[in-house]
Amino acid sequence: MKILQLTKKFPFPLKDGESIAVTNLSKSIVAHGCEMTLLSMNTSKHFVDIDKLPNSYNHYKAIHTVYLDNRVSPLGAFFNLFSSDSYHVSRFDFKAYREKLIELLEAQEFDIIQLETLYLAPYIETIKAHSSAKVVMRSHNVEFEIWNRIVESTSLLPKKWYLKLLTKKLRRFELERLPHYDALVTVTQRDLERYKNLGYNKKGMASPIGVDINRYKLQKNIQNGQSLSFIGSLDWMPNLDGLDWFLKEVFPNILNHYPSLTFNIAGRNTPKSIVDLANDNILIHGEVDSAIDFINNHSIMIVPLLSGSGMRVKILEGMALGKVVISTSIGTEGIDALHKKSILIADRPADFLECIKWLNDDPERMYEIERNARAFIGEHFDEGMNAERLLNFYKSILAN
Repeated sequence: MKILQLTKKFPFPLKDGESIAVTNLSKSIVAHGCEMTLLSMNTSKHFVDIDKLPNSYNHYKAIHTVYLDNRVSPLGAFFNLFSSDSYHVSRFDFKAYREKLIELLEAQEFDIIQLETLYLAPYIETIKAHSSAKVVMRSHNVEFEIWNRIVESTSLLPKKWYLKLLTKKLRRFELERLPHYDALVTVTQRDLERYKNLGYNKKGMASPIGVDINRYKLQKNIQNGQSLSFIGSLDWMPNLDGLDWFLKEVFPNILNHYPSLTFNIAGRNTPKSIVDLANDNILIHGEVDSAIDFINNHSIMIVPLLSGSGMRVKILEGMALGKVVISTSIGTEGIDALHKKSILIADRPADFLECIKWLNDDPERMYEIERNARAFIGEHFDEGMNAERLLNFYKSILAN
């Protein structure tokens, strides 16, 4: 099977959920005997020097990139107010990328064109005009749902009005594209059911993000309950909003009960508003070289998401490393781990404090959660098994 994979950013380094999700799946598919070609946007925001990729990043038959400057433009955002187009999507719609896509489609035949996220949907018409391959949308999130939740958590009225308008346009675009997919792959069953309820009626399957449990080596735990961590890209609004809420509404109350507790924050593009909060209890690490090493250095991983959709890769990584993860219900969507068995779930400030107290009251609870978390990931999120199921689904599409 020959697959052409389209991405809106180059999926390396493996420091964010999207890159990990794209790379893990593509490597597993190749390991099952398929041939994959990558056509990636190489954006100004996430530029990668392809000549400096490690030798181990060698699973693609060929890698093609197109440099694009898709930075948010205040002028472009203003003029979009008078357009029916989604500004979220239009920032990834480029002539140069379309031309490269046509060149690849005319040079060789593919069985599957796999679009990684909604932002590649503007190219479907081009694909269908130049190829007989099946078009599969791999949806990492229900995109408009993320922004709906951001709107709901925004109190500043002008910002709320603007985000609501952007979300309305994004929703319309997302729903209008559903009939154009030959198949839909979501990372959670919940998202698949959501799309079906919104009118999707073709072939679809839920294929969770897979991890290789052997990459995640267990290390000796830090002293029970004394070191919290957060890691995530802080140029992604749901991460930033959730972290800001935790720092203002949750952590001060925790400190009143555990004054020696430290909260360690790592993430790309950490804004000055977060950096300025640094003190003896709040430690800012910025972008770290290894997410695995950072997570391993702390006892408890905090994922305070108030918005978002899809599946949080960092939770999977934390659990694979045998760490206690405390997350909101939104953060754990699609993972289906049980509260106080392999994960801790907290939606209110008082819930987070209760979780910390529950762990500190009996140290054995932490060790039990750690053991259960790693076993849960190995059982439900093995990347090899996930890739095999997905390829069987692709074969069923091609057979029709």
